[in-house]
Amino acid sequence: MSLDPLSADHHPLHTGIQQFNQGDYYACHDTLEAIWMTAPIAEKPFFQGILQLAVALYHLGNHNWRGTAILLGEGISRLAPFEPHYYNVNVTDLLDCASPWLEAAQQLGAEQVTLLAEALSQSQLGQPATAAAHTLPRWQIHYVDETNQTTD
Repeated sequence: MSLDPLSADHHPLHTGIQQFNQGDYYACHDTLEAIWMTAPIAEKPFFQGILQLAVALYHLGNHNWRGTAILLGEGISRLAPFEPHYYNVNVTDLLDCASPWLEAAQQLGAEQVTLLAEALSQSQLGQPATAAAHTLPRWQIHYVDETNQTTD
């Protein structure tokens, strides 16, 4: 599925992705929830998956390890069937980003959630994100163009 190129910038999904990429995870949740609620049944897991990743990161910012770990896992599971891309979103790239964060959350546990939250802050500033021995990718949702090349 792809967005109409003429309306992509005005599509609420584009707004939600901008909010996600800017680290405004709560606003992203609100934007994507509105899309998810009215989406066709087959598309709901796609929107819900991105929404759950956003909420996981919101929880991480609040040092809520349990919410972070659960929602990262659920978001990854919901998005996996939409690989490699859907609605011009590079789903594979997003999952490649999310998986190391989930692994780090699981390995560090609730006792070290502060390290993971600090890594999220580093990531949002465009700095290399590290938590203990984990080097983590920067959170950003990328698009693919008509030739399936990743774009920002």
